[in-house]
Amino acid sequence: MAPIRPGFGNQDLCLLKRRSFLLLKLTAVVFATVLFCEFLIYYLVIFRCDWPEVKTPAHESGQKTLKAMFLADTHLLGEVRGHWLDKLRREWQMERAFQTALWLLQPEVVFILGDIFDEGKWSSPQAWADDVQRFQKIFRHPRHVQLKVVAGNHDIGFHYQMSTYKIKRFEKVFNPKRLFSWKGTNFVMVNSVALEGDGCHICSEAEAELLEISHQLNCSREEHGSGPCQDVPLLPVSAPVLLQHFPLYRRSDANCSGEDAAPLEERGIPFKERYDVLSREASQQLLWWLQPRLILSGHTHSACEVLHGAGIPEISVPSFSWRNRNNPSFIMGSMTPTEYALAKCYLPQETTVLATYCVAVALLVVLLLVHSGLLPSPFLFGWNLLRKFKTT
Repeated sequence: MAPIRPGFGNQDLCLLKRRSFLLLKLTAVVFATVLFCEFLIYYLVIFRCDWPEVKTPAHESGQKTLKAMFLADTHLLGEVRGHWLDKLRREWQMERAFQTALWLLQPEVVFILGDIFDEGKWSSPQAWADDVQRFQKIFRHPRHVQLKVVAGNHDIGFHYQMSTYKIKRFEKVFNPKRLFSWKGTNFVMVNSVALEGDGCHICSEAEAELLEISHQLNCSREEHGSGPCQDVPLLPVSAPVLLQHFPLYRRSDANCSGEDAAPLEERGIPFKERYDVLSREASQQLLWWLQPRLILSGHTHSACEVLHGAGIPEISVPSFSWRNRNNPSFIMGSMTPTEYALAKCYLPQETTVLATYCVAVALLVVLLLVHSGLLPSPFLFGWNLLRKFKTT
């Protein structure tokens, strides 16, 4: 009797190779898709953004140019309304977008215009600590990059929800200074939630702070400090940039345009004072007290540009979260004491990422069908078609 040799036959060996090759192809498709959708797409999209140039170059004016990033309404989900999968997905997207922008664009300062958290207005001390920890991980930054934040209604509550405890809790994490000056440019960061105008103690304190800043700015415009300005610390002689969460008063978004403006059916809806925008009185007070050259705000989640008073522009910065928009973005600003230039940098559209995943799934299905013999190989089909064409 002939001895029986252990091992695979040629047919079994061929089948094993085919299965191994299929597994390799499936793994390659999955790896390439995830790598592109979760990492590379952020670099490819943000790489196209560039800092705008002011009209007078810095070497001609002798002024230093400050590179500032402005983003708004990150809405980090909390423990009540945030599904763990939604929270994981949105925070990963914002982390990758922010870290990629820092690496590629190298800003010197980043401003977030309120609604950092989604549930800060009611979160417990433990939930607040957890949210802050996640924020610090997502928006981590080198020491030479400054991060400045203003409060939004989701951080400390609307006026009727706001309390001293919530404000102190917020300011313990984020620097409470309302005035920030760098490279000759003044920024005033306003707690717009407190500008209700009803005389509450929080509102009175906020107004007193703004009046003090107004006095300091006015004294800095005087050539020789005297009288009431004698002991006032001088600031750079530059009209300030006003940063806040609530926009100044406007009737609606009817005059807003652009691909990231509010949907057409929503632009004509009237805004409610002290809820969607500041009141007329508070808006006029801010313009009169601070005399800004530029205003940037958030809250609406959509882009808009309006002019106030004697042509003072206000830019509404769209939401930075894919939970609120399919096409988030942020503003890049080149600032000098006398000039500024702004540009918008769009982030990857979520529909593009979903479409890429759908194409990858379809490709995986085709590979499985070809392997199982239910679908002819595209290469074999093309080769046979080519041979048939040559013979005719």
